Amino acid sequence: MASFGHVAVGMALGRLGVGAAPPRRLALAMLWMSALAMLPDADVIAFVLRIPYAAPWGHRGASHSLVIAGLVALAVAVGTRVARGPALKWGLLAFVAVGSHGLLDAMTTGGLGAALLWPFTQVRYFLPWRPIPVAPIGAGMLSARGLYVVGVELLLFLPFWAYALWPRRRRASGA
Repeated sequence: MASFGHVAVGMALGRLGVGAAPPRRLALAMLWMSALAMLPDADVIAFVLRIPYAAPWGHRGASHSLVIAGLVALAVAVGTRVARGPALKWGLLAFVAVGSHGLLDAMTTGGLGAALLWPFTQVRYFLPWRPIPVAPIGAGMLSARGLYVVGVELLLFLPFWAYALWPRRRRASGA
């Protein structure tokens, strides 16, 4: 994926988490949820470290698993609890943000699939429905193929963008 879909999911989850909050709080929630939705792709460091793509810690490996999503969600919930916030709500939203990444990558047309069930198995999975074209890596994103992928992602994730960015009325104080 070109990441626009992951960002759209994160922004929609941020909106869901704070609703019609003041703009600064909304922007912060959208930023954090988008960062969490992108977090599994921190594994691209594997290319620099010469870790093979198909290795457990290679791209789309362990970091894309639902177990890692659960661990990140637990950390978010604990942090939210310490800050005296709604831990269950933000933990669940974090799980969806991080967990959606591997599932969406499993809906692409290329690569090796995503290690959704690591550490229980090293198998990389694709879902039966794969409407998302795989994105070229690096400078290839500036090619015609890269622009095509961006266009398809923007269209596929339009409902998420609309939900996240559609203006809402703020609630009246004291209501």
